[in-house]
Amino acid sequence: MWRAVANILLRAKVPGGRACCLPPARKGRSLLAGATRHRWRDAAPGVRARLLSMNPGIQKAEALDAGHFVRVEWEDGSESRYPCVWLRDNCQCPRCFLRSAGARRLVLKDLDVNIVVKEITLAGRKKISITWPDEHASEYEAEWLKRRCFSEAARAEMREDLFLREQQYWGSDLQLPKIPFEEIMYNDESAYKWLCTLKKVGIVLLTGAATRQGELVKLGRRIGFLRLTFYGPTWQVQDKADANNVAYTTGKLCFHTDYPVLQQPPGVQFLHCIKQTAAGGESEVVDGFHVSNKLKKQNPQAYQILSSTPVDYTDVGVDYCDFAVQCKQRIIDVDSRGQAVRINYNNATRDTVFDVPAEKVRPFYAALKEFDDLLNSAEHKFTYKLKPGDIVTFDNWRVLHGRQSYHSGSEVTRHLEGAYADWDVVMSRLRLLKKRVLNRD
Repeated sequence: MWRAVANILLRAKVPGGRACCLPPARKGRSLLAGATRHRWRDAAPGVRARLLSMNPGIQKAEALDAGHFVRVEWEDGSESRYPCVWLRDNCQCPRCFLRSAGARRLVLKDLDVNIVVKEITLAGRKKISITWPDEHASEYEAEWLKRRCFSEAARAEMREDLFLREQQYWGSDLQLPKIPFEEIMYNDESAYKWLCTLKKVGIVLLTGAATRQGELVKLGRRIGFLRLTFYGPTWQVQDKADANNVAYTTGKLCFHTDYPVLQQPPGVQFLHCIKQTAAGGESEVVDGFHVSNKLKKQNPQAYQILSSTPVDYTDVGVDYCDFAVQCKQRIIDVDSRGQAVRINYNNATRDTVFDVPAEKVRPFYAALKEFDDLLNSAEHKFTYKLKPGDIVTFDNWRVLHGRQSYHSGSEVTRHLEGAYADWDVVMSRLRLLKKRVLNRD
């Protein structure tokens, strides 16, 4: 019960729409216990109502639509409808479900899509039992059913619970979230806070790491593992002779996302400042989703062009190994609702090959220029300077980053170590941390 209570309270919105950031835990004190008590006291009535219905009881269960649906009436007055084909497909008995693997055993060829209920019984308001026409019996716990309700509100809540889709947009007014590196390495609550904020805001600065190479390898182990690319598991951003990447120069870097030349660009990027130049070298970031939304309102036609035109990217060279990579990406990847879900923009690796009809070239450039102008506007970009020991972690699908130029010297004056991780790895760790943290009563 209290795990669910803490879960809702931690996700509850605070006045003004700002993210709720938990303070680091003190030794010998349960962070969530204190946070839960205070948030319960301050919770809005709607939130409290949800908390009171987290332990569902079944008032009535019956078959509908000639047995093709099961309707459940809950003790809180709500009701849910479950298609029988879905119930049969998700039978939890040992023959149909391998609990040790959390995986379905029932094969689709054995599933009758027109199956109906033969008999349904209610067991103590906490479980329903269904007998199917072939006499197979299935049982479904009330809490399991309630979480999988097919109502629009329940499905939206499940999406948020599984994928943390809520986003907090920002511009030049960004209050850059900061967490000590050592805390996220050794404190699960701090690590959970870090990854939740990374998912919601898109960027978090970790402070106080050692100023030597190898700290990102430790960070990779903390979440699972790093993403290996043609530039290696980690890579050194510093001025290099005969640079095989524009980042390995002292010049200005325009706003970009990394590696759109890959079919699946890295989801998260880490940059660890080991040495910083005295003058220049400031970092710049911009919220690509926020700017995309602005473009969509300001010029829907430009947005449509950038979200539908395949752009060629190329990268050829030698680093971790020799490589010749080619890919087509849309500058703005959108979902079925037309909402931006990934930005694929790197002017340095955009190919000279452009596989579109000639008459579509100029409109594309006009749209891209308008998008680029918005990215670089003073109201949207945020500028900061990394200090030695800082590790900036950010969403490479959302946050575009750049760098101001700096002067080269006889020795290396600026040195960052970089690494990538995939969102699948990061979200896996986030879910595991969430379960671990919220299980502490």
